Amino acid sequence: MEHTERFEASKSSDGRFRLLIDAITDYAIYMLDPDGTVISWNPGARRFKGYDESEIIGENFSRFYTEEDRKSGLPQRALEIAKREGKFEQEGWRVRKDGKKFWANVVIDPIRDGAGRLVGYAKITRDLTERRRAEADLRESQQQFRLLVQGVTDYAIYLLSPEGYVSSWNPGAQRIKGYAPEEIIGQHFSRFYTEEDRQAGLPQQTLAIATREGRFEREGWRLRKDGTKFFANVVVDAIHNPDGSLLGFAKITRDITERTKAERALEEAREALLQSQKMEAIGHLTGGIAHDFNNLLMAIQGSLELLRRRLPSDDPRVTQLIDNAFQGAQRGAALTQRMLAFARRQELKLVPLDVQDVVQRMANLLQSSLGPSVRVETHFPLELPRINADANQLELALLNLAINGRDAMPKGGTVTISATKRTDVPGLKAGDYLCVSVTDTGTGMDEETLKRAMEPFFTTKGVGKGTGLGLPMVHGMAEQSGGTLLLKSRPGRGTSAELCLPVALGEPISATQDLTAQTSHTDKKLTILTVDDDPLVALNTSALLEELGHTVYSAPSALHALEILHREKKIDLIITDQLMPDMTGLELATRIRQENAHMPIILATGYAELGPGEGEGLPRLAKPFSQRELAEVIARAVGP
Repeated sequence: MEHTERFEASKSSDGRFRLLIDAITDYAIYMLDPDGTVISWNPGARRFKGYDESEIIGENFSRFYTEEDRKSGLPQRALEIAKREGKFEQEGWRVRKDGKKFWANVVIDPIRDGAGRLVGYAKITRDLTERRRAEADLRESQQQFRLLVQGVTDYAIYLLSPEGYVSSWNPGAQRIKGYAPEEIIGQHFSRFYTEEDRQAGLPQQTLAIATREGRFEREGWRLRKDGTKFFANVVVDAIHNPDGSLLGFAKITRDITERTKAERALEEAREALLQSQKMEAIGHLTGGIAHDFNNLLMAIQGSLELLRRRLPSDDPRVTQLIDNAFQGAQRGAALTQRMLAFARRQELKLVPLDVQDVVQRMANLLQSSLGPSVRVETHFPLELPRINADANQLELALLNLAINGRDAMPKGGTVTISATKRTDVPGLKAGDYLCVSVTDTGTGMDEETLKRAMEPFFTTKGVGKGTGLGLPMVHGMAEQSGGTLLLKSRPGRGTSAELCLPVALGEPISATQDLTAQTSHTDKKLTILTVDDDPLVALNTSALLEELGHTVYSAPSALHALEILHREKKIDLIITDQLMPDMTGLELATRIRQENAHMPIILATGYAELGPGEGEGLPRLAKPFSQRELAEVIARAVGP
């Protein structure tokens, strides 16, 4: 029946309007009389205000307002404004039937009859609670974002216009780049780039790539306000409007200067470690080869020495051939000494030395070795501390460095030898060092050559003009002595080699003083036990001893030597190799001294096989050795 009545009513204009109003549920549309009493009510009003039509018609509309608004007279003012101005519109809190509040948009229009008399008001209310909540959430999110951006100080975060002009600026940008907001907003971001980058068009390329691809990222140098450079990671993102048009760019810059330095330092440390490991591996290989080569040279040199004395001397050609072979063996021995020096396995006799005295006494040798086109100068302070070094090896090192300087000066020049005391030597622990510098005025080295200069067998002198072991030998000797070798060079500016060695305590020893040589020989005829696992060396040593008139027992190992000692009670002296299978020479000496504390024992070794403090008190015999050196060490061990 109701649907029929509504249909019949809709046939008139007023009926159609009422039908429309009743169909609306998203808006509360109702009428008030001139006093504000509700006289109509639609389903939309019932839906979000909660009142049925029978409950609200005849009631004043002020009940929809909060207690505070009613006390302030807002309902009455709303009607007065609508009556006076023809419309009242406002947003504010309203109250539902259940007492809950909702945020509403309210429009009140006055209704007048044909004569202009006020007959009431049309009131339209819309529930905007969800929209207001969304707007509040958006505002809160924006505020949080602003606080976040403003709170970031490790990143420069700012906006650019489509043309690249700065439109916002955070504290991180101010800290990193040095500009206050009022100094930089409105300025073009290209001022942060270096002059080279600006000329290359990098700022424009940055925006073009970000526009085309949506993002640009790169690392490079940027400028602060004070002109200093910093290394930066830069990200530029394009920002678009909902319609797809370009709004601008978000730019984030991070100062990664320290990180880059740390990464570079780490890479340099890694390269240094790899270089150290490579040099250590080469050192082990070189030392092992030199040890074996020394044994071969020992056999060759000793056999040639015996052969030269036993062959008739009336044929000069035979004598010349033997001498030539002997010189070749000696050159081979010198080469192995260089290899052992590089490997830090040569036997060093460290004593306090006066460097100035060493240089002065080898002045003639230096000048004759360098030739007339090279001038030798020395610059030493009046007082100079002594150093701990091996006299012979120090002379050889200085001669090598001077010859390298000569070879770098094909048209002649000056080699300057000087010395300074230092406490801060790179690569060495803090302490007192004397750095002896050998500086030339030659062609110098580029960075790549300088890096490889101390590699074994690396040379720039051409085929046949250098072994590539000079600098490695000096470097190895320096490290074995507790010091280091430093090289400085630039193309066209010459080279300076600094040999830094620890300052010594005690009285200096003259470079000409022979610390080890003894010209005395023993007249005693001894029974000697030789111990060596290399049969060539064992045979050669036995032959040299027998020619000196001694009785010789030979053992191929330490265990065999102990058997001979238990069997033969008249052994006067033992000469033993150090490196042997099962038991070393030092271990053998310890076993023998436990039973016979006074047994003379000589350690024969090709290089420094003993650690610091090991084998103290035992005479050493360096391989390859001559018959004279063998006789001298025997005399020191047992007495003349």
